[in-house]
Amino acid sequence: MTTYLRPALVLLGVFSLLTGAAYPLAVTGVAQAMFPSQANGSAVVRNGTVVGSSLIGQSFMSDRYFHGRPSATSAPDPKDPSKAVDSPYNAANSTGSNLGPSSAALKAAVAERVAALGGGVQPAELVTASGSGLDPDISPRGAEVQIARVAKARGLSDERLRLLVQAQTEPRLLGVLGEPRVNVLALNLALDRLAP
Repeated sequence: MTTYLRPALVLLGVFSLLTGAAYPLAVTGVAQAMFPSQANGSAVVRNGTVVGSSLIGQSFMSDRYFHGRPSATSAPDPKDPSKAVDSPYNAANSTGSNLGPSSAALKAAVAERVAALGGGVQPAELVTASGSGLDPDISPRGAEVQIARVAKARGLSDERLRLLVQAQTEPRLLGVLGEPRVNVLALNLALDRLAP
């Protein structure tokens, strides 16, 4: 029995050290050396304070800011942990709404969001939640439909905000992958830097 047990325990110890300590430390070290921003969560720092991540959206509700995609994430109800409450952009509970195209609740939510944006045809990402609930980006069109509201709230011209949106628009990756996009946090931080 000991002839089998001793090698098994030695291998368990060796592989535990390799896969549980050496490998994670090596990967962390390489990531910190080569990609420090990404390894630390792609933090966005303003005046020495972390204000968010470029990878996780935030809930902007004021008319003075551009709004991101609706988020369907939730959190436990503080009054009754067996129930959930809405908690937009809750990174600890990344999830979609799981509502399908035939859902009456989804149709009502979309209709309410369209009405809040002034009716008519609106960009899909402004009226539907994403699968993760954490999307940090919207399309340039999604930002453009909000320009009049933000300009009025801040006393800025539409043209000035249109130029800001264009400056904050990121192109397709390598010119072919994905779609042009605007990071809402970066756009709102640039907006705060504009003089009225």
